[in-house]
Amino acid sequence: VAHTGRTVGRLGEGDWDGKVSEIKKKIKSILPGTSCDLLPDTSHLPPEHSDVVIVGGGVLGLSVAYWLKKLESRRGGIRVLVVERDYTYSQASTGLSVGGICQQFSLPENIQLSLFSASFLRNINEYLAVTNAPPLDLQFNPSGYLLLASEKDAAAMESNVKVQKQEGAKVCLMSPDQLRNKFPWISTEGVALASYGMENEGWFDPWCLLQGLRQKVESMGVFFCQGEVTRFVSSSQRMLTTDDEMVILKRIHEVHVKMDHSLEYQPVECSIVINAAGAWSAQIAALAGIGKGPPGTLQGTKLPVEPRKRYVYVWHCPQGPGLETPLVADTSGAYFRREGLGSNYLGGRSPIEEEEPDPENLEVDHDFFQEKVWPHLALRVPAFETLKVQTAWAGYYDYNTFDQNGVVGPHPLVVNMYFATGFSGHGLQQAPGVGRAVAEMILEGSFQTIDLSPFLFNRFYLGEKTQENNTM
Repeated sequence: VAHTGRTVGRLGEGDWDGKVSEIKKKIKSILPGTSCDLLPDTSHLPPEHSDVVIVGGGVLGLSVAYWLKKLESRRGGIRVLVVERDYTYSQASTGLSVGGICQQFSLPENIQLSLFSASFLRNINEYLAVTNAPPLDLQFNPSGYLLLASEKDAAAMESNVKVQKQEGAKVCLMSPDQLRNKFPWISTEGVALASYGMENEGWFDPWCLLQGLRQKVESMGVFFCQGEVTRFVSSSQRMLTTDDEMVILKRIHEVHVKMDHSLEYQPVECSIVINAAGAWSAQIAALAGIGKGPPGTLQGTKLPVEPRKRYVYVWHCPQGPGLETPLVADTSGAYFRREGLGSNYLGGRSPIEEEEPDPENLEVDHDFFQEKVWPHLALRVPAFETLKVQTAWAGYYDYNTFDQNGVVGPHPLVVNMYFATGFSGHGLQQAPGVGRAVAEMILEGSFQTIDLSPFLFNRFYLGEKTQENNTM
């Protein structure tokens, strides 16, 4: 049949039957009760609405998610979304940690957090058991930390141990003679006093804790999304403080999540945002406008957290009685023996800490060990003169440049952003208690079990440091 100068062929009977069959399938696919093949797959996208959006899926973010669901008044009452950009956790601080736990801090709050964590880890399957899943084996090895003090630091160590005992930690003081008797391979030169943790200190498998938390919160109904938070949509309101200072209160209403390997983003309406982004939490805070104001004002006070790089070295010491098993050192100055003695700290603030590795990437500088780490180890343990490094890796941690302590609770101006970050190397060991504290603040309006008020954001504006003397 000729129409516009072109010939249109007729469909054969077989072709026509095929077309009809295809049309019938498409019509059927959009009928109620059937899946629609014409719509794009959106299973990778986060939900459009969530009561709480947690930025960061490491142990701190997962711990907050766990306690929110654990403490919710009605099962399924709180909708929680966790956004994590590194779904493999290949560069996450948690998986690259050595997994130590210690109660020998100077601040009561840090001691209480670590004591609770020790109880949590010892009873991990009472908290994180999942039906039909095998029990978790954290390989928790309770062996004490050993801290050494010189003459000028001895009085501070005695004071710290007194606080630790008051909070319930099992710690003892040792003279140089007692130290030599218990650990004959340690040089006591320059040591006036030592403190040793007799209970609830040691190391555990951080990867197992991470996976256990994730498996548990998924079973509790928490949503996960691989992506990156790129924007917050918020409303603002001006108000005068009691000092007649004009401030702007903000409330986040929507989080934009950029999907991995894509230009698309998903807006998520929410009521609360948890900043648990670790080493990158200052960037997330800046997206919400935190720190973007006149210097010296609350509006202009930034979150003082930045990425720092820590090397972890595993070595073998072929000489020295009892030192033949693999050992681990990191650039905080701590070393960990995997059997027998456990975790030890080589005295006060290590000179190693004064030499920060370049955080630009996670490449390992092997010269750093030879030049900065090994001399201090060999000075304290002469047998380490013959040690041989077997493997090494690097990881980031969220360093609080203000006072090296965590930031917990709500921001005073961005009223629905809560922090769980800035723990400067001890976030992993304190994550169970911190997650519970943040959940309590959200659900009850105040800290209930451990008062973490000294860790609130306001201290940065007020210039009041919450100083921890034993960072490790």
